[in-house]
Amino acid sequence: MAKTTPFVSGIVGRLLALGPVEARAMFGGFGLYLDEAMFALIDRDALYIKVDDATKEHFAKAGGKAFTYSTRDGQRMVMSYWSPPADAVGDPAKLVPWASLGVEAARRARAKKSRPGDKKKRSPAARS
Repeated sequence: MAKTTPFVSGIVGRLLALGPVEARAMFGGFGLYLDEAMFALIDRDALYIKVDDATKEHFAKAGGKAFTYSTRDGQRMVMSYWSPPADAVGDPAKLVPWASLGVEAARRARAKKSRPGDKKKRSPAARS
């Protein structure tokens, strides 16, 4: 694991049931990966788990909030990562099911990106 914090180490430890979770430093925070799929991020000692159309409503109903950040020009960007319920963060038995939803969403996103024919076809002029 790269340079880490006690919070990051604790989260990774609570997610051992998922498999070999790896924390990678990025943009002042950390990305959490399983099998090369980023399924969560940590920013300022707060955990956010990847969501998609199939899982976002679960997080919203549980009181989760979307991860947002401000761009240099002051715009607020919303990402597809949401906080799990507060009581889940410290309890592996509660956290692992939420993180599993993130792993599933990350895998769906990767599969969608790697489907043949999904990439825009380039014009013959662009290929030369």
